[in-house]
Amino acid sequence: MEFLKDLKISADNIGTSTGAKWIHTKTPSLTSFSPVDGKQIGTITTTDKESYNTVIHTAEAAFRQWRTWPAPRRGEVVRQIGEALRHYKAPLGKLVSYEMGKSLQEGYGEVQEMIDICDFAVGLSRQLHGLTMHSERPSHRMYEQWHPLGLVGIISAFNFPVAVWSWNSMLAWVCGDVSIWKPSEKTPLCAVACQHIVAEVFARNNVPEGVCNLIMGARDTGEWLAADERVALISATGSTRMGKAVGAIVAARLGRSLLELGGNNAIIISQSADLDIAIPGAVFGAVGTAGQRCTTTRRLIVHESIYDKVREKLATVYKQLRIGNPLDEKNHVGPLIDKDAVQHYLHAIEACKKEGGKFLVEGAVLNGFDSGCYVRPCIAEAEPHYKIVQHETFAPILYLLKYKTVDEAIAIQNGVPQGLSSSIMTLNLREAEQFLSAAGSDCGIANVNIGTSGAEIGGAFGGEKETGGGRESGSDAWKAYMRRQTNTINYSTQLPLAQGIKFDI
Repeated sequence: MEFLKDLKISADNIGTSTGAKWIHTKTPSLTSFSPVDGKQIGTITTTDKESYNTVIHTAEAAFRQWRTWPAPRRGEVVRQIGEALRHYKAPLGKLVSYEMGKSLQEGYGEVQEMIDICDFAVGLSRQLHGLTMHSERPSHRMYEQWHPLGLVGIISAFNFPVAVWSWNSMLAWVCGDVSIWKPSEKTPLCAVACQHIVAEVFARNNVPEGVCNLIMGARDTGEWLAADERVALISATGSTRMGKAVGAIVAARLGRSLLELGGNNAIIISQSADLDIAIPGAVFGAVGTAGQRCTTTRRLIVHESIYDKVREKLATVYKQLRIGNPLDEKNHVGPLIDKDAVQHYLHAIEACKKEGGKFLVEGAVLNGFDSGCYVRPCIAEAEPHYKIVQHETFAPILYLLKYKTVDEAIAIQNGVPQGLSSSIMTLNLREAEQFLSAAGSDCGIANVNIGTSGAEIGGAFGGEKETGGGRESGSDAWKAYMRRQTNTINYSTQLPLAQGIKFDI
């Protein structure tokens, strides 16, 4: 496959790097298998404790230099990364699709997100602004400014093997931080490819070695990062279970964490909805990335007056879904990431049936695929209180729920532990505004007449409750990667003390 050669991916790859310098270790290797065809793509050496400490020491030294570069100069380097990603968009998008299993269009789209965040970060590099406040003391000036935070640890998940890393790294770099990336052990080659691309750009610009770092391994490697007092911020994306563990470790050392965790996202379809918009939005949200997005639509809350009509339309569209090799752009749905994910899918289906759920579209593992990771997207008619409906299953299972009033629909939408993305399909202005009000959706993302999946770079991305409360990407999410400092300057000849205290000197 030519795209592997273009990205410098070989049968054997090193997984520990401080930029252009790759560190050899004697630890066991990770093997990457494609869920597309079950074939081995390559192996990656993992990080041991000695090489981990080498990375940290190199990163600390790099930070002391990098933080002194003017932010626009750092932004120029990120601009060049965006140009490099444009050059490598086709091969990197194909690798994302082949190693993770998402459709080729989504693989290209993920690389485009990386390009977009580079563009955003370049502009941001000239807008890292503070505030000026009026002092209550005469002849004093008070203001606040933002400084680089330090070492930023990034723990990313398999479902977006490159984009989420870029959301964090590009902002961290223009803010003056250095990054240490621990990618998912399920998609390690995507990370190796990104490290090669960035190293080329950094070398041309004489960026200090250690600004962009890569470590590789399983859970213990992530725990090293989380527990390390030298790492100022841990940005972790993954399951709620993982996030609780990481959050506790970081909190125990009074470190900072930015958590992007599970989602159990719902679309409310009102009796006032335009179904020509609502149905495609629901289907794309439910089956995109084979249901393996944190923003996947998992619950469809439909008004009782149109329930049967929506039910019929969904069944018709699901029959038209093309499932197969994601590198074939004619297919809509690719495989799940691995056979463990297939088992979670099957267990969720059985759990739903035991609780009384009825399947409008039956789920099944599909024969004829060598990897054994292809499943049929399915639809279950269920009740909001089912335990399985309250749970996030990372697979293409959509639960159909019925409601009578918009208040009831919002209560159902909010009645789960997660709080990432939400949507209402309606042409009724009052319903839309109620959904967006303080008494409406409790999610970090609330949409009207678009689905739950897909987020623009310009908005802050993240959620509430068991989703973790973190915010990445746009708006003022950059502040998570910096430390705030309040400054007061006395330019008078006096030093007024609190409560009129005076000293005879």
